[in-house]
Amino acid sequence: MSGQTILLADDDAAIRMVLNQALTRAGYEVRPTGNLSTMWNWVSRGEGDLLISDVALPDGNAFDVLPKIKKLRSDLPFIVMSAQNTFMTAIRASEAGAYEYLPKPFDINEVLAIAARALAEASRPKPSKEGASDEPNEKMPLVGRSAAMQDIYRSLARLMQTDLTVMVAGESGTGKELVARALHQFGKRRNGPFVAINMAAIPRDLIEAELFGHEKGAFTGAASRFSGRFEQAEGGTLFLDEIGDMPMDAQTRLLRVLQEGEYTMVGGRTPIRTNVRIVAATHRDLSQLIRQGLFREDLYYRLNVVPIRLPPLRERMDDIGDLVTHFLRQEQVEGEPAKSISPEAVQLLQAHNWPGNIRELENLVRRLCALHAEELITPELVQAELNMSQQPSQPGGNDTVDLSAAVERHMMQLLHEHEPHLPPPGLYQNVLDQVEGPLISMALNACRGNQIRAAELLGVNRNTLRKKIRHHQIEIVRQSRRNG
Repeated sequence: MSGQTILLADDDAAIRMVLNQALTRAGYEVRPTGNLSTMWNWVSRGEGDLLISDVALPDGNAFDVLPKIKKLRSDLPFIVMSAQNTFMTAIRASEAGAYEYLPKPFDINEVLAIAARALAEASRPKPSKEGASDEPNEKMPLVGRSAAMQDIYRSLARLMQTDLTVMVAGESGTGKELVARALHQFGKRRNGPFVAINMAAIPRDLIEAELFGHEKGAFTGAASRFSGRFEQAEGGTLFLDEIGDMPMDAQTRLLRVLQEGEYTMVGGRTPIRTNVRIVAATHRDLSQLIRQGLFREDLYYRLNVVPIRLPPLRERMDDIGDLVTHFLRQEQVEGEPAKSISPEAVQLLQAHNWPGNIRELENLVRRLCALHAEELITPELVQAELNMSQQPSQPGGNDTVDLSAAVERHMMQLLHEHEPHLPPPGLYQNVLDQVEGPLISMALNACRGNQIRAAELLGVNRNTLRKKIRHHQIEIVRQSRRNG
């Protein structure tokens, strides 16, 4: 380490002092400054072996000079620090060629470890990052400054210039598709298509045709050739949402594609080479599905190359203020003043459990904007909407479930989730499957697993019932009759 010089630029004198002392004790020569011009003079004169710089300096923004530094001294590694802590800060640092991005506050030991790695790797050639934009789109696909989100931002920034397969896990409503879109939008496949398919929304017998396409006449109703999602995503990103709902036979074909890099259309014979990046997502515990024999372990390891866990909203309550502000801007009607929310109202939102996660919060903000004319959202308005949203889940004395109303609410939610587009084809069968599965399961339970009695109860043929049981993968538990 002796003889290596670190250039340190930070407007905060306290941070400069702490970093200076720690790096000096580690054996480095440190040259601290609080402004951009001094840092640039050092770099332009060829001084320093490593640069550690804050983004915001009194006389300018480090992002304005980092591309010049990269061009002038491609061998000089630099570490970017920032208290802004947004997704776009991490992306801009990555696109500028930063060795690492550190959100403030940070751990001193982590800084020392990163500095040591950067200096050790300084002599190694770095791959060029073609197509990086100097002025990236500031419309952030991901919002939040919590510690949990900082880890995700840093992981995503490292993945942007790779084609590694990513598995995004998280509860429903946490923003898994937003992560997939961010990987595509800011990655090296940004100029290619982004294609999403929800496994839970496609009838099981059509999933293979949806993924791989089909030739004309491949099956009844295949009146013409259909390009599957793999073909549609060629050169881009294919997002496989709710991968845990993929049936076993389709899992086998997907595994073969990932292993061999080619597939055949349903009814086709000629192998087709594929060039797509795969991002998969699930809200289910795949390890449990593997133990139950419902998900292939070898496919899991093929998909889980880089795992990313999205935290539920209850684990990132500090982000609620930023999220609400983001949604309020989205709902602002052109020409009208933007709505704002009081700190007390934000505190009230932070006390809510948010079982529906970010999607539930977004829906609440949309209702507040649509139903209330006030420019300032107060705790009273928030409480009223929270009470209304909780009413359907409250147990009611003699209330009965209105199945038609439940289907209508489900359809409204489904249509909203896919705005401004429509849900994938096969909606009719998908809704029927969701109703039919629990209906058959409950009937079998009521008949203690007796299929003959269950068929009579449902009013269907016994062979039809057996097919439905296999289709929905319903486990039959036979119970003995109670004595008495």
